[in-house]
Amino acid sequence: MDQIIETKRLILKTWEAHDIDQMSKINADLQVMEYYPKALTKDETAAMIARFHQYYLQFGYTFYPVILKERKELIGFTGLLKVDYFKAHFTPSIEIGWRIASKHWGNGYAPEAASAVFEHAKEMLHMKGQEIVSFTAKVNKKSIRVMEKIGMEQDLSGGFNHPNVDKRSFLSEHVLYRKQL
Repeated sequence: MDQIIETKRLILKTWEAHDIDQMSKINADLQVMEYYPKALTKDETAAMIARFHQYYLQFGYTFYPVILKERKELIGFTGLLKVDYFKAHFTPSIEIGWRIASKHWGNGYAPEAASAVFEHAKEMLHMKGQEIVSFTAKVNKKSIRVMEKIGMEQDLSGGFNHPNVDKRSFLSEHVLYRKQL
């Protein structure tokens, strides 16, 4: 394990094969995946982790596993990725994102981890001055609250229909938040 970032309560590290089982449970949780088109299988989670790991090797950052220090338990992920997998008025760009196990909601772990990622991006990845975006379904109030807690501001003219989501779905309409590092 390569530790990337440490906070008072969390460790963000590189992905390892044994992370698949715990992340699979998180990705299968219907509460966690409520604002995604579907929950993920273990194979889909393994493929996601492999992409995140490859991305880290290529770019030096990724969505990192988040470990709760006191229990040495994987509770989700947070980090940065380039948004170039779909076309929108703000792509390509760099996104901050997170996914935390539902049993750990309400403890401030997502904002703590995301804020640490911002600091790491400025200091270690030399991204000072870079714009970071985050987006979610308009109905996802929990993620919107995290965006606001970490100092992101909504781009009121930036809302969009996600091209990878059926236009008839309640998940299609997205909000866009931005932050300058």
